[in-house]
Amino acid sequence: MPGVLIVDGANVVGSVPDGWWRDRRGAAERLRDRLAGRGGDEEIILVVEGAARGVESVPGVRVDAAPGSGDDRIVELAAAHAGRGCVVVTADRELRERVRAYGVECVGPRTVRPAD
Repeated sequence: MPGVLIVDGANVVGSVPDGWWRDRRGAAERLRDRLAGRGGDEEIILVVEGAARGVESVPGVRVDAAPGSGDDRIVELAAAHAGRGCVVVTADRELRERVRAYGVECVGPRTVRPAD
């Protein structure tokens, strides 16, 4: 069974100071498109919040708009996918601790977004 990659969109987008703050939605769309180009059999879930809500899913990437806190939504998704080879992409230390309680692996933003 393929694994699940849950991406903390705000954290990954914010990891590179490339002007993302001027167009949060556009930055989330660029990240989504980069993720879609990864290939592989894993299920990819990009969690967005705030100004990035409204970004559409594309083949290969399901966009999940958090109704409130993106971190809370990521924890919910991690709990639901625990045991499926779930990996969360974030540099947020508190979030890492929360999802590791479900046996979920964590990796940093550079895993999906090389430094520009």
